[in-house]
Amino acid sequence: MAIQWFPGHMHLTKKAISERIKNIDVVIELLDARLPGSSANPMLAELTAGKPSLKVLNKQDLADPTRTAQWLAHYNSQPGTRALGLDASVTTPAKALVPACFELAPNRGGMVKPMRVLICGIPNVGKSTLINTLTGKRATKTGDEAGITKLEQRISLADDFYLYDTPGLLWPRIIVAKSGYNLAASGAIGRNAFNEEEVALALLDYLKTHYAALVETRFKLDAVASLTDEELLEAIGRKRGALQGGKRVNLQKAAEIVIYDFRAAAFGRITLETPEEFAEWLAAGQKLDAQRQIKKDAIELDRAIRFKKIPRPPRPENS
Repeated sequence: MAIQWFPGHMHLTKKAISERIKNIDVVIELLDARLPGSSANPMLAELTAGKPSLKVLNKQDLADPTRTAQWLAHYNSQPGTRALGLDASVTTPAKALVPACFELAPNRGGMVKPMRVLICGIPNVGKSTLINTLTGKRATKTGDEAGITKLEQRISLADDFYLYDTPGLLWPRIIVAKSGYNLAASGAIGRNAFNEEEVALALLDYLKTHYAALVETRFKLDAVASLTDEELLEAIGRKRGALQGGKRVNLQKAAEIVIYDFRAAAFGRITLETPEEFAEWLAAGQKLDAQRQIKKDAIELDRAIRFKKIPRPPRPENS
């Protein structure tokens, strides 16, 4: 199943970023430290190309610290880019963002040339919490649900530092299947856009391979790596009492338990991808997308010829 979610207000957000970026000095992109590659918006990279970028791996307190270090090294190796890890609700690390922006744009600052920063990211990645932490007050609404912020806001962090907040923005088509599942598991995608059972199975498939001990501890199970994804989901449902008539497991409820526990970090500190894994998934997704486009172009060409919108190309002489 391909997971897609692009509500109408995201079209407006894309347009607002396109207009705002002309006067922006630094772009802060907030990423989910549990899925840094999947939560990096390729459309934002396109819209903000050429601007110094600060990648902030938020929710690092929920993520695998070894993998967070790998992702920070990955982003810090890119030109014009700095990367930091933090928990948006903790004040001291959040304050590191301001000097980091001045490092990326050293010619800005002061009343004549105030620093203008655009902060963006996918839905439910913690932007509103971070801004409230930076300002020391409830400047924006927060919630554990995608799509809370709907309008652009300008916030003054100092007389010469303006922060422009934008609504959470996904991209129109997710070509990396694993990214769709990871985004859904994290809460970045609206709950009506995916099937909880499919997402839970994809999540368990990864966890039983890379974090089997954490799953076993959480649900008091043994040898989870030897179980199929379906068997593991059913075992979790039985352990947690997610039963229906005839003592059958309610797989929908079991799936909700798995997803909730992941979001709440009840398993422990988990990251669902490494830089190398994500690069492989992206390459495979791009290849499949290119193949789809070739087929689509061929169908459209055939349709145009059949309806005589364009002349049929001449056959080769030897045919």
